[in-house]
Amino acid sequence: MSEERETRIFMITPNSMLTPDQLVREIHAMGKEVTAKETCYGTLVEGPKALVREVLAIVRGKYPYDVYSKVRAYPAGDPRRCRAQHGTRPGFAQLEAEWEALPMIQRGLQSCEREEAFEIPKEREQLPVEEFKKICEAGR
Repeated sequence: MSEERETRIFMITPNSMLTPDQLVREIHAMGKEVTAKETCYGTLVEGPKALVREVLAIVRGKYPYDVYSKVRAYPAGDPRRCRAQHGTRPGFAQLEAEWEALPMIQRGLQSCEREEAFEIPKEREQLPVEEFKKICEAGR
């Protein structure tokens, strides 16, 4: 990837109502000379660095807590990473972990904007089987 071009991952937080298809369509509708490729977690945007950054600014303005972005080391469709060309996916586990953390990041940023304290949610305890049975049988 040259310094003039950039490929960015635009990840949609899991609890967003925005879909990858909607995001790609919006990016295409901007009329910028960038390539947008839909992925399972959002989209890849590739093009001249300045234009990719313009698209990023527009998307962040419209979806400040729904879409997060980072630079991708390989261009879209690169045979070393593209599944269609049987490329490897060594970074997918990291990407998946980041995607799963996005709702917490989203809530933290929203709390900061509202100047509220943010508490990390506690893990839910498992419901004992006997209590679950009582709940199920109460509806009979």
